Amino acid sequence: MVPQGSVPPGGRRRGVLFDVDGTLIDSSYIHTIAWWGAFRQHGYDIPMASIHHYVGMGGDRLVDNLLPEARDRSQDPEVMASHGALYASHWPALRAFEGVKDLLAQCHAGGLAIALASSARKKDLEVMKAILDADAFIDGATSANDAKESKPSPDILVAALDTIGVDAADAVFIGDAVWDMKAAAALGIPAIAVTCGGVSAAELRTAGAVEVYEGPLDLLQNLTSSAVGRLIARP
Repeated sequence: MVPQGSVPPGGRRRGVLFDVDGTLIDSSYIHTIAWWGAFRQHGYDIPMASIHHYVGMGGDRLVDNLLPEARDRSQDPEVMASHGALYASHWPALRAFEGVKDLLAQCHAGGLAIALASSARKKDLEVMKAILDADAFIDGATSANDAKESKPSPDILVAALDTIGVDAADAVFIGDAVWDMKAAAALGIPAIAVTCGGVSAAELRTAGAVEVYEGPLDLLQNLTSSAVGRLIARP
């Protein structure tokens, strides 16, 4: 194993990027409910199934895809603020998926730099990092403030790579949404998908996932044979 933070014999640092919502934290459906409530507060009745399809996309893009094109767009920031407030009311219920801390620890032990490639609000990210309780294994993290364009734009992944000093060619990305897969594909980063966010394996593979697992525990149990394991073992 390569000591954490050092450069492997090949001469370049390697890393793994993790989406957080729906990938490490069981929050996709909480976001769905929060968006549903926010839309209703502003007079829009959007089915939850339609909302869930876009969870994982940046909030600005989600709103633009779900609300009528002819709406008063000056109200969009208020809709997004309502979502944020409703989501925050669920903070006490948030939990990490089984196996998350051990997965991060194993990646760290394998010599990989770890970045949380999240487009969550900074205060939401702080709450989720506290829930993960794995700061010893995390080398960098991003929030919505770190990207001009939200997913499926790759901006947040570029920012995450920068925080750990890793090139796209030396990284693997793990996410749960179609938009995660598309963002990784834009940079040529192999993307591992997990279905614990509620998106089917078929959809994720179609979007570009190289591998699909049920969740962090499933990936952990198959880490050696996964794209992460191959990155660790690469000469």
